[in-house]
Amino acid sequence: MLTDIAPPDLVSRSARQSRPDKRPHALIIGAGFGGLAAAIRLGARGYRVTVLERLDQPGGRARVFRQDGFTFDAGPTIVTAPFLFEELWTLCGRRMSEDVRLTALDPFYRLLFDDGTVLDCNDDDAAMRARIAAFAPADVAGYETFLKEAEAIYKVGFEQLSDVPFSTLADMLKALPAMARLRADRSVYGLVSRHVKNERLRTALSFHPLFIGGNPFAVTAIYALVIHLERKYGVHFAHGGTGALVDGLVGLIEGQGGAIRHGAEVAEITVADGAATGVRLADGETLTADIVVSNADAAYTHGTLLPAAHRKRWSDRKLAKARYSMSVVVWYFGTQGRYEDVPHHTILFGPRYRGLIDDIFERKMLAEDFSLYLHRPTATDPALAPPGCDAFYALVPVPNLQGATDWERQAEPFRQAIQQRLEATVLPGLSERIVTSRLMTPPDFRDDYLSVHGAAFGLEPRLLQSAWFRPHNLSEEVDRLYLVGAGTHPGAGLPGVLSSAKILDTVVPHATELA
Repeated sequence: MLTDIAPPDLVSRSARQSRPDKRPHALIIGAGFGGLAAAIRLGARGYRVTVLERLDQPGGRARVFRQDGFTFDAGPTIVTAPFLFEELWTLCGRRMSEDVRLTALDPFYRLLFDDGTVLDCNDDDAAMRARIAAFAPADVAGYETFLKEAEAIYKVGFEQLSDVPFSTLADMLKALPAMARLRADRSVYGLVSRHVKNERLRTALSFHPLFIGGNPFAVTAIYALVIHLERKYGVHFAHGGTGALVDGLVGLIEGQGGAIRHGAEVAEITVADGAATGVRLADGETLTADIVVSNADAAYTHGTLLPAAHRKRWSDRKLAKARYSMSVVVWYFGTQGRYEDVPHHTILFGPRYRGLIDDIFERKMLAEDFSLYLHRPTATDPALAPPGCDAFYALVPVPNLQGATDWERQAEPFRQAIQQRLEATVLPGLSERIVTSRLMTPPDFRDDYLSVHGAAFGLEPRLLQSAWFRPHNLSEEVDRLYLVGAGTHPGAGLPGVLSSAKILDTVVPHATELA
């Protein structure tokens, strides 16, 4: 029998769609991992969420480049704390494995030194002990005592402090005894050097801060926790690339009823009576909100997006005096044919370590020698390249734009130097096999991501720019403004960025308190 009465599920859905959404509104500036994770957490706390992204796709530094049949992750490639992602799916009543497949990598990465020696790293205690015994026989005992200290640091620095806000001086004073016990005043390299003497092993155990924009000779020893984090949870890769994680998070947001607007560049955070009230877009449109969360570069948030009249602690003068992380050059390329002997992650160290780090962070000069990280995702997921091909990116730490490098002139010669280095070491015959190529340099980080000075990781994570000394998750300048991402506490890297969003559960009122 024919009827014009809609089925009950369609009636209820139609009614929901026509009913005004009276939930408190949260505006999030930027669809990087921090902004996406913040959106999910706020959605779970009862907010109607709108994410504003100036680029044409979500992900921020984790966006995806597709060209000539190749898929390249633009930025982060290493997942070391998968449980932080799993938490976001759990908040939405789902399992991450329904949308994203992670593979644990073995080795985590291969370290290739300038003298040709190699060290493969993984979480197999017996295998690592044997490799260290062959690599630096006199340092086996020191290696093991370092691992114990890294574990102790992890238990405090990550388990107790990474998702705790440092909104007041009292918060900092409460944490000081633990930080003092951990000797947070030491550098990561200084900590490693207390335990091992071999310079190559010191390099192997201390380079990790470079993954988050830190100088191993200056960053607080608390970042040694990364070694234990890797060993405890492993190093993982998402099939489809890191962009698959971005797509999964976007799906969660949309499932909560949230929205993402692309091509929406924020020009200003609007403020009234000392509280954030929304944003004004570059095209003049004004959007109102009950709270605003900025996943934009923290220095850009304070120095550009926030009206000058409301800049107190983070004044233009203080931002000018702050220390910023290094930048990077990233060369994305695809090859005809595969390099089956090259693992997923390889780190090639140059002839210098400390001298090169000083050139990058202190002298801010582009040196002729360099170290690089080579990513070969097709070692794990061949579908990221056409059949019989490999996808790569080579990432090289370089000075930020406070240096004098003319990147318009230097970009191509530097890329050629990277190509020559790879061809002479791990990718023989590379120059004849390249079929696609793309380059990002420090000006791209400034222009694409609005990173101050083209710093790839925001403010440098030194002791006096960490915890309470870093831009707070709960803005010190105006009410109802919150910060997530690499530039706020606890810092850069996927675990840090996701933890910054987790802190919102503590500092942002539940939506029912604003309704």
